[in-house]
Amino acid sequence: MIPRYSREKMASIWSPETKFQIWFEIEAHACDAQAELGVIPKEAAKAVWERGQFEVARIDAIEAEVKHDVIAFLTNLAEYVGPEARFVHQGMTSSDVLDTCLAVQLVRAADLLIEDLDGLLAALERRAFEHKDTVKVGRSHGIHAEPTTFGVTLASHFVEFQRCRERMVAARKEIATCQISGAVGTFANIDPYVEEHVAKALGLAVEPVSTQVIPRDRHAMFFATLGVVASSVERLATEIRHLQRTEVREAEEFFSEKQKGSSAMPHKRNPVLTENLTGLARLVRMTVVPAMGNVALWHERDISHSSVERGIAPDATVTLDFALARLTGVVDKMLIYPEQMKANLDKLGGLIHSQRVMLALTQKGVDREAAYRLVQRNAMPVWLEGKDFRGLLGADAEVTAAITPAELDGLFDLGYHTKHVDTIFKRVFGRA
Repeated sequence: MIPRYSREKMASIWSPETKFQIWFEIEAHACDAQAELGVIPKEAAKAVWERGQFEVARIDAIEAEVKHDVIAFLTNLAEYVGPEARFVHQGMTSSDVLDTCLAVQLVRAADLLIEDLDGLLAALERRAFEHKDTVKVGRSHGIHAEPTTFGVTLASHFVEFQRCRERMVAARKEIATCQISGAVGTFANIDPYVEEHVAKALGLAVEPVSTQVIPRDRHAMFFATLGVVASSVERLATEIRHLQRTEVREAEEFFSEKQKGSSAMPHKRNPVLTENLTGLARLVRMTVVPAMGNVALWHERDISHSSVERGIAPDATVTLDFALARLTGVVDKMLIYPEQMKANLDKLGGLIHSQRVMLALTQKGVDREAAYRLVQRNAMPVWLEGKDFRGLLGADAEVTAAITPAELDGLFDLGYHTKHVDTIFKRVFGRA
């Protein structure tokens, strides 16, 4: 985790203090269940809650000697609890603590990411309605195609992030499982009730079969979901970067009064935030392949996944949290230039209406291939020489033989292309 790209609330989930606190709660809740079953004295469970403490520096010092993090934690815990500590961790194995803790951390991270998506969705909805009728040119292959509106563009990103939110909810459910099943997951030395009790206390589901570890396909799905969300972040960031290019200038990131865009050129207003988001999306996606590799552990368990998850779990969640918050800010304060959109729309002398002219010719009985040829031969001089499309069509005898001048004028109406915007908005937002 890099502090530059971290937000405190998400980063704190991965702090040593938080991790050991969750470990303590897992052990203490397990003691409560063991006491209910009569496996350990109730006074012992009570002592764990009342006297149980830990010290990160002391745990680190013990681990330096014993080379085992869970044992180091239990040793430090025992120093506070006293003789009753012999009843802690009864019938449990390290993965019971580690995997259940990771589940809690990922659930908390998912909750924050869902909140982030809600904020982004709100910003996108507000700006989409603000520019529902702001006409701009649509582009395919980066080339002018036909008119659309900037509101429709933002609505497209809105529904994409709605899907991202649904995926995050599903990923949260997928990862929210508890494992307290002992060595190789058979419950030989611990009653399944302990797992049920701990799961309920921590807001998790019971893992149906844990072979000493929670199956890593769950984690692979979680990180794959983060990768998809990051890709959606990059798509919107890339759109804004393209719109901010000097030759386009239809929209740009907010540029504050004292902001500087370049150390060399004082005139520069660079899309630094969306470029940054593009890079952060790569970092999040980078965690997906290692998570997939963690699925194939040896037999009931090995720890090849452990070092991977210690890195990718905090890195992916912290980075995506930061990226979503940054993107929300970009959308919320983005500068939009409708007049420049109109200027760009007119840049090709009416060529954006070529399909409508072609279709009108077919409606008048002209063969489609012939109609395409007629329109294209009038379009190319506009493209190459800057001539007027409407004028060329009006001077083409084959075109005017099928379409009257008044009908031709009607084919250049922008409203034709935006007549169903309300329908799109009702589909997306439930209102227009």
